[in-house]
Amino acid sequence: MKGEFVRVTSGFRNWITPDGSPGPTGEGGFSAEPGRYHLYVSYACPWAHRTLIFRVLKGLENAISVSVVHPLMPAQSWVFGEYPGATPDQVNNTQTMAEIYQIADVGFDGLVTVPVLWDKQRNTIVNNESSEIIRMLNSAFNDCAGVCAEIDFYPQSLREEIDTINEVVYHTVNNGVYRAGFASTQKAYEQGFDQLFTTLDELEIRLASQRYLVSANITEADWRLFVTLVRFDAVYVGHFKCNKKRLVDYPNLWAYTRELYQIPGVAKTVNMDHVKYHYYASHKMLNPSGIVPKGPEIDFLLAHGRS
Repeated sequence: MKGEFVRVTSGFRNWITPDGSPGPTGEGGFSAEPGRYHLYVSYACPWAHRTLIFRVLKGLENAISVSVVHPLMPAQSWVFGEYPGATPDQVNNTQTMAEIYQIADVGFDGLVTVPVLWDKQRNTIVNNESSEIIRMLNSAFNDCAGVCAEIDFYPQSLREEIDTINEVVYHTVNNGVYRAGFASTQKAYEQGFDQLFTTLDELEIRLASQRYLVSANITEADWRLFVTLVRFDAVYVGHFKCNKKRLVDYPNLWAYTRELYQIPGVAKTVNMDHVKYHYYASHKMLNPSGIVPKGPEIDFLLAHGRS
């Protein structure tokens, strides 16, 4: 009624744990075993992008397999199809993500989203909430061979501060760009727009005096912000009308984004072709022609100077 974009809460909330004991929500029985789990993702989706980053940085590429949907999303949500960088569904041999949800719950009639963390053994969805999936990837598999157990993006001593900044970034930046882009009234658009740039201005100041959002080391909070920043100039500035400033107009945020992008393994999780094609060609209500802009040219490999 207010013309505001409201994000739907994820419905599958089980957890993978080292021994299969129940997590904070859901039931138990999902123990951390290499080869047992599968991720369904879209390169275009920032929420799914989080999970790809954690899978790479935690050394889980051989432990957790991945299927990538087609970047163009029709009305029924994500589908599998031939496109450079996309894959078939190697686990369930389906054609749509809706079928995945219906295998897990025959009567499912909700919103079909990515990422989805799938259990090959129990043939069901473990979880489809990205913020919970990245915490599982961060800690559940630490006893498995080949995992980077020494890397902890959610250390106990910093959890309160990480949670605090995550809350602000989620509502005003991660979801803020959508609140501006999908608003259907001027008031709702301006509210999302103003809160977005207020937070970006505050983060720019914050990064002038410290290297990362919470500590001297990269945490979960940085990666949750990064997936929005890396899409900002290519999509959100124009497509979502978030055009007060570009990312490149923020010296600290721009250098910070380049630094995170240049961490080994991260660049291969960024597919700007999928990102642009998805947003501009899928959202006909925002871009009826479906034309995908050729620009902008963004060099994430420029020296960042953040030492």
